[in-house]
Amino acid sequence: MENKILRNLTFFLISCCIVYYFKDGGFFWDNTIFGYQMGNHLYNNGLFNFNFPDSFDPGHPPFLAILLATSWKLLGRTLLVSHAVLLPFIYGVFVQIYLFSKNYTLKPQHTFLAFILLIADPTLDAQLILIGPEVIHIFFFFLTINAIIKDNSKLKTIGLFFLGIVSFRGMLLVSGIVLFEVSRHIWIYKKSFISFFSKKNISTYTIGALPAIAYVIWRLATKGWLQTNPNSTYSVYWHYVNLSDFGRNIIVLIHRYADFGRVAIYLFIGYMLISQKESLSNKKDQELLLLGITSVITIIIISLLATNPFGHRYFIVSFMAFSMLAYRLLLNINRKKNYIILLTFLITGNLWIYPEKISQGWDASLAHIPYFNLRTKAISYLNSEHIEISNTATFSPNHGYVDQTDLSGNMNQFSTFTGEQAFVFYSNVFNLSDEDYISLEKDYKLIKRFSKGSVYIDVLKLKPYIKRTP
Repeated sequence: MENKILRNLTFFLISCCIVYYFKDGGFFWDNTIFGYQMGNHLYNNGLFNFNFPDSFDPGHPPFLAILLATSWKLLGRTLLVSHAVLLPFIYGVFVQIYLFSKNYTLKPQHTFLAFILLIADPTLDAQLILIGPEVIHIFFFFLTINAIIKDNSKLKTIGLFFLGIVSFRGMLLVSGIVLFEVSRHIWIYKKSFISFFSKKNISTYTIGALPAIAYVIWRLATKGWLQTNPNSTYSVYWHYVNLSDFGRNIIVLIHRYADFGRVAIYLFIGYMLISQKESLSNKKDQELLLLGITSVITIIIISLLATNPFGHRYFIVSFMAFSMLAYRLLLNINRKKNYIILLTFLITGNLWIYPEKISQGWDASLAHIPYFNLRTKAISYLNSEHIEISNTATFSPNHGYVDQTDLSGNMNQFSTFTGEQAFVFYSNVFNLSDEDYISLEKDYKLIKRFSKGSVYIDVLKLKPYIKRTP
């Protein structure tokens, strides 16, 4: 018999260990906007001052920013506090994914093994250790899905209510949940479309959608735009694709699903569907396939039609559904051998490092972990060598104030690389353009390297200024 108290205590202790062990991990990639910049604005200008400067305002609801700014006011503006803010959601993700696994398995040992397979996903694991909104998305999404499966309208309303106000992508996930439940109602349970719109469903989705609707109306009334800010530096990336870009986006989407070991999951599902045609005869299997597709279909459509790059993390909930489906299918064959193969692919997916000039989702696996400690050492080196940070160029996500990543209070600011600065701070976790790579190779010389595992940081100097040794 399952001991719920022991299980939940274990999940809580693991969550605490994650927060403490990765407490020095700073803001990374897009989280510098959603976490640092938006949170810092509220911290300095008032918790409800949502008039973010156009220079960095992404348009998204400041859900994470409010949590961070409030905690900084109460407990101090540190990375540990920032990670601790997400502790309830990390714990919640473990609980909800376990319950999700339990909904699709019959025996406790199968639930446990399915749970391990799901949480082994490298992109999910990366979000558990980063300061960002993704873990909040995942928690509220699975809270809602589990509520739908158990027909718990109260929890379903709560999940929808908060998921839709975390970010615009949270709103898109809400639309995916609607599509899932409607499709499930019609396809799985063979009921009519009209019958879905019961008083309970209408009230649940109406109440759940209120915060998102209110925010969108407020944004349009006060700003006149939602996400594409015409005055920001990233506005040039948002426009409709041409045929060539659309084809490229399809390839990128396929890669996002197959990356970091997940290719084994989909090859296995494909093999089972071909070799055992009855594989999807079970309603639960059909439900998982449906969830894997409908949950992110709106996000996929927008991603394919826009030129702005889309990340692996956009599809985590879909990854979880397909991994659960794979586990259910492997129960029909040599489960131990195939389970070990799938689990090994996912775990070792964190070791997938592409050649330097190939773009990589460094925020989508655990491979980035050494970066923050190496960054601290490299900055200490710059200080010890009296190399001014303002005279040192760097790249996203390291540009801006030193404080922007580590909350150290160091307001010295790196410059954006132009090819003319005397020094360059470069890491292989930065995805550079081909032109910038050529410039670094041609015009700069390495003077110091800091490395650990597959991650390194180089301090380079412009060749004409290199001191010649006798």
